[in-house]
Amino acid sequence: MPRRRYRYYHYYDFFPRSVPRRAKGGIKAQTKRGAFGGSWWARRWIAVLEGFDIGARLGRGRSYARRGQVLSIGIDKGRVTAKVQGSRSRPYGVVIKVQTLSAAKWKKLAKALSRQALFAAKLLSGEMPQDIEAAFKAARLSLFPEKLRDLVTDCSCPDWSNPCKHIAAVYYLLGEEFDRDPFLLFKLRGMSREEVIGLLDRNGGNTARTRRAKPAAAEPAQEAPPGPEPLTPDAAAFWNGRSDERALEDLLGEVQIPTLSAAFPRRLGSFPFWRADEPFIEAIERIYREAAPAGLDVFLGRSLRS
Repeated sequence: MPRRRYRYYHYYDFFPRSVPRRAKGGIKAQTKRGAFGGSWWARRWIAVLEGFDIGARLGRGRSYARRGQVLSIGIDKGRVTAKVQGSRSRPYGVVIKVQTLSAAKWKKLAKALSRQALFAAKLLSGEMPQDIEAAFKAARLSLFPEKLRDLVTDCSCPDWSNPCKHIAAVYYLLGEEFDRDPFLLFKLRGMSREEVIGLLDRNGGNTARTRRAKPAAAEPAQEAPPGPEPLTPDAAAFWNGRSDERALEDLLGEVQIPTLSAAFPRRLGSFPFWRADEPFIEAIERIYREAAPAGLDVFLGRSLRS
């Protein structure tokens, strides 16, 4: 059973180094070198943690994150749980608790956020507004932890320093995941994506919808489109249809390989906690490029290329 860990002791950096066991199928950081996180909010998360001056364990945590030693991460309201493979055969259990905001504080914050319509628009597009921290401060709140005591952490490893390298590895991978989904920062504070959008809508969206819209200009009358062609009396032709490419072009327009590979996955964003060495978008783009010609041949009824 994991023993209780104190919140912020970090003076046990003399704990001897250990060699972790190789983890299979772990979550590997997408950044192979340099700083973690591509967006400003992900970098801010990392900068806040590194600014707490919590010792050399953060550096060893970066190494663990890049090696794929973290086996799983679960994010819930105010709580992160993870499994990290260390030097022992059994993975260590990590728990990170973040103080959530009360319903009254969320309501106060929603009023501050709803004053800027751009906030909701950017959040819905997967981007954290640059000046959203100012809105938090206006409500006397903070989006990111302000001091180390705001994070209560525990790990089942024998290292009493806090954070240990296992907790630090989870910190860094969380920063990368915030890149993909900024709403996870709100979830750690106690609100899911749907709840945040609903709260913003109740405080700002209803007002926008009640504004009187300008009357739409009358459109000129247009001729009615021609009716559908009558069905052929030939049953075989009806059920089999025409199999030539000309018929498909008449039905669907010009059929060709898209100029941008993997457009739909790009809109969805990266896969949560991607585990492969190659970034998800790069991997899926290559698959699309290689599969597109064969798919076009199958669609047009051509013989597959060798």
